[in-house]
Amino acid sequence: MNYTAAVITVSDKGFRGEREDTSGPAICSIVERCGLEVVYRSIVPDEQEDICRELIRCADEKKVALVLTTGGTGFSPRDITPEATKAVIERETPGIPEAMRAESMKITPRGCLSRSAAGIRGGTLIVNLPGSEKAAKENLLAVMDGLVHGLDMLASSGSANCAEEGKK
Repeated sequence: MNYTAAVITVSDKGFRGEREDTSGPAICSIVERCGLEVVYRSIVPDEQEDICRELIRCADEKKVALVLTTGGTGFSPRDITPEATKAVIERETPGIPEAMRAESMKITPRGCLSRSAAGIRGGTLIVNLPGSEKAAKENLLAVMDGLVHGLDMLASSGSANCAEEGKK
């Protein structure tokens, strides 16, 4: 099945045009190579209301299957993407950020500092990725196969045959 995706970059400097967004395009490239169609992109400031509005727009209005955010997952007082995500999702999917952090820990001991969240709103899966291009790509690649299977499960009317090993 073909799925749609949206990529939302959360960055004050990116929003103001003071920093080039490299994470968003890198994420789009990976998603498209995996067969998903990126139908929406945006850059928003680190403001909970703006992040929530974009997540809701993608899930409720655009009916995008997968929403990936990049940025706002660290320890800075302005890093509130996980809080915005948790405010709009209906069901958490904690295994996704756990898997990303576990893979990151193989690369850097700082991988444990990510506060990424993930969850489901309606038929949309929302996943937070780090803001750096390198970390965003590493985290996404660590879970991409699982995300596609999760999208299959969300799109199915019952079970997506979870017992099939390696099913995409």
